[in-house]
Amino acid sequence: MGMDIAVLGVDLGKTVCSVVGLDTSGAVVMRRKVRRETLIALAEKLPPCVVGMEACCGAHHVGRVFTAHGHDVRLMSPEYVRPYVKAQKNDDRDAEGIAEAATRPTMRFVELKSQDQLDMQTLHRSRDRLVGERTALINQLRAILLERGYVAPQGKRKLEQFLSVLMDEQGGADLSPRLLCSSLTLARNGPNSIDESLPSTPSSSTG
Repeated sequence: MGMDIAVLGVDLGKTVCSVVGLDTSGAVVMRRKVRRETLIALAEKLPPCVVGMEACCGAHHVGRVFTAHGHDVRLMSPEYVRPYVKAQKNDDRDAEGIAEAATRPTMRFVELKSQDQLDMQTLHRSRDRLVGERTALINQLRAILLERGYVAPQGKRKLEQFLSVLMDEQGGADLSPRLLCSSLTLARNGPNSIDESLPSTPSSSTG
């Protein structure tokens, strides 16, 4: 491309990315804004160099593309890049700071994840979110019952047993029909539907 780029700093955006190229002396030899698809084409044209990016959304995909074309991809946590951003923050200065941070010998880099590793990470995060929603529903129901003078036990199984006795054997006690309806919906439909959608977690751990 007519430029001796030793380090490429990329500030990733959802559609537009800022790119800054440094030569071997650390001087800026390129500044430009490119769309994501243009950034992929840039990976093919550039000779192999160090490519620095923050470990943010989409960074692992772009990193794998650059790696496939012989580049040395270095992902970094945004909090470690921040001290290298000069003056007022903007996309160009961010990209320059990323490029400088990528050359620091003491910088801690994030391992580039494969597609399988990202899939496993997504599985665990989705499951954690669903478990949190189930817990929130159960706590809401326990609070509703407590306002009516019923101290429901902690734990999903114990709560189900408590409700079974309260609803079926005691006929709902003195609870109003509206509360009975909402309690049944939360206790039976809500938590159970979340249980059914919870993805199973493989027993083997990934490194």
